[in-house]
Amino acid sequence: MVEDLSVNDSTENTYSIYVPKQFSMDKKWPLLMVFDAEGKEKSALSMFVMAAENEGYVLVAPKLVDSVSLTKNMVMTSNTIQKITSMLPIHGDRIYVAGEDSGGQFASLVPVLVKGVNGVMSIGASLANSELLNMKRSFHFVGIVNKENYNYPFMLADAKLLDKYKFPNQVLIYDGNGEWPGVSYIQKGMQIFTLDAMGRKWISKDSTYIEKVYLEDLKKVNQLKSIGDLLWAEHHMTQMMSMYGALKNMDSLRSVQKDLRKSKEYKAMKRAENAAFLKESMLKEDYQYYMEEDIYTYNFNNLGWWIYQMGEINKFISGSKPFEIQMGHRLNGFVNAMAEDYVSMVLSEEVIDEDALAFLYMLKTILEPDNYEFYLKTISLSAKNDDFGTSLFYLEELLKKGFKDKEKLYALEDTALLRITPEFNEIVSKYFNNARYDIKMDEN
Repeated sequence: MVEDLSVNDSTENTYSIYVPKQFSMDKKWPLLMVFDAEGKEKSALSMFVMAAENEGYVLVAPKLVDSVSLTKNMVMTSNTIQKITSMLPIHGDRIYVAGEDSGGQFASLVPVLVKGVNGVMSIGASLANSELLNMKRSFHFVGIVNKENYNYPFMLADAKLLDKYKFPNQVLIYDGNGEWPGVSYIQKGMQIFTLDAMGRKWISKDSTYIEKVYLEDLKKVNQLKSIGDLLWAEHHMTQMMSMYGALKNMDSLRSVQKDLRKSKEYKAMKRAENAAFLKESMLKEDYQYYMEEDIYTYNFNNLGWWIYQMGEINKFISGSKPFEIQMGHRLNGFVNAMAEDYVSMVLSEEVIDEDALAFLYMLKTILEPDNYEFYLKTISLSAKNDDFGTSLFYLEELLKKGFKDKEKLYALEDTALLRITPEFNEIVSKYFNNARYDIKMDEN
């Protein structure tokens, strides 16, 4: 991997690149551009290296700048493509983009706004803006999503919309609570693009390659059936139909899928999943309504309602029904993402609404009780507004959670007056055995 190469004369516009070991200038190569919206493009690129090596893809990760506009980042992306295609033998029809989370959302906008990009691999992120889809500028969408990710239902809805617009698309789902799907899924995404290129006759058809990856997918279907996950097995067969349909006869698989759909077990699972999706949809509407209302009216009294809702979500997560367990994780992710979006929105205003911010910080301590950051922010903001009672309450809650960084506590912004109060030091002494300042209570 070569890092921090300059796109143009500007030192700000840089990119990192990886070429496979078997790279030569004698043939044309597919290009996959990897985006990370948080400035970690090098580590994002490294997650794709093994799959790119196995599948023969050139990787490039431009450095997105979060302080500049979407337009400027798009121009930089376009300039990077031009730079790479002028230097290396890149196949003109095989330029793809990828990213996880906010990087995936950015990636889904690239083929809409930059000419010549034909595919998107989005990990854990639905389409950034479905209203911008243009049937004259079709692209291939490959979504990779965890069943516990709150974007899972959104991504399934995107697939239906893309079907309607006749955009080729697949959604690959994975299990467990890991954030990253693993190399096999990244590699499968690249394989899908390669199969599509064969189907479109952009590259010659390789029957050995097709059979190899087809057998891998068939093995996955059989594994899913053997562990009783019939919904996932049926879903994967649907993806296979669109992946291999232009390349081989799919009648036998279609027959297997038809039989599976007729089984009582499959129908029972489908009903249970649909019931969970319906319940999830209704709860999300409630959460959206009340969060917006509570922020607008500074409804601190409703924090108790949110404590109750998180209790209900945790009941789903610790329950015994698999679809409700997944739903619980998705709801948890959904309310947290929504609250973080509101925090970003409030902080981006020219005049910051500190009451709305205070509510959101307190809400986040309920939604994500083991994240120390929002207790610290609540303590700091309350102290800034001389609300020492609230600061002391959240200080004790923070220390009860096991927070140990005393230096960070004493360096907390806007807490200079709070830190010299006897009450502050009494609480600190209780959990740290000693406080920085002597506790002297007024004898009068």
